[in-house]
Amino acid sequence: MRQIQWGIISTGTIAKKFAATVSRLTDCGAIKAVASRSRETAGQFAREYNIPTAYGNYQELVQDPEIDIIYIATPHSFHFDNAKLCLENGKHVLCEKSFTVNASQAEALIELAKEKQLFLTEAFWTKFLPAYQQLAQAIAAGEIGELTHFRAQYGFAPTGARYIRKFDPGLAGGALLDIGVYAIGVAAMLLGYKPQALHASAIMGEYGTDKFDSIMLEYEHGVTAHLIATIGSIIDPQAVLYGTKGQIVLPGFSALEGFSVEKADGTRYTVDCPFAVNGFEYQIREAEKCLRGGQTESAIMTHQNTLDMMRLLDKVRAKWGLTFPCES
Repeated sequence: MRQIQWGIISTGTIAKKFAATVSRLTDCGAIKAVASRSRETAGQFAREYNIPTAYGNYQELVQDPEIDIIYIATPHSFHFDNAKLCLENGKHVLCEKSFTVNASQAEALIELAKEKQLFLTEAFWTKFLPAYQQLAQAIAAGEIGELTHFRAQYGFAPTGARYIRKFDPGLAGGALLDIGVYAIGVAAMLLGYKPQALHASAIMGEYGTDKFDSIMLEYEHGVTAHLIATIGSIIDPQAVLYGTKGQIVLPGFSALEGFSVEKADGTRYTVDCPFAVNGFEYQIREAEKCLRGGQTESAIMTHQNTLDMMRLLDKVRAKWGLTFPCES
């Protein structure tokens, strides 16, 4: 198969990280084109990352016959429309998290991808990291006994226009869909996507979206998770997985490059899994592997995983009575 040709929708921070990653991968495809609502912005992005073609609208990108797959990096309020446009024009899709605003949108996109026999996967890059594969092996080996509890916290403090944008209800803003997905996503990876009970509280900010989230999940056999996500306070992304025979500390759990096992008998050791580039390379390689193998979804981040995640997020927001304009 010829080299896979990527397209990018959006030119923001995360799109820049994606483009920088692809440019450093010698074993993957290339970015053929980038699209923005402004041709000038797209052109500037294209020059910065040596991308051959810049489009001033998304329609031109999805109609480019040389593009195989499109990476969507717009705010999640636009993911549904953007992904739908790509799929309707025969393009495979790797779409940033949160995948959509709600589960019904996710269901519609997955059905469309199946109908079109196109690859569609959520770019929840954390789940593709090698460190989590190593962690799964340590858990399966019983290094800390039976799992009992998971705790994760993450917060950052943007300023100025970025602060306003992060809370904008028109962009489905708030902490939950922005960074809460990391805490819930990792909890689901480790403990399961279908907890028996969910408890959630939030402090709403001045724009009517969630500013500080506290979420409790209850699983079978008394296993629990407590998750905190906030925009407005700097809290380093830290997590701990507890068991009957010790604990595993996950520093920077959203971008995990290793973990420390601390056993009750005093045994301690560290497992290091540094990134080859910056962590984005693993989801890119997985997407290309799936395309070359004719797969329409990733076995690592399945369609069902995405649906279960979106349903959890919907349940959390339902506890708060929080809806967004794009859902009306």
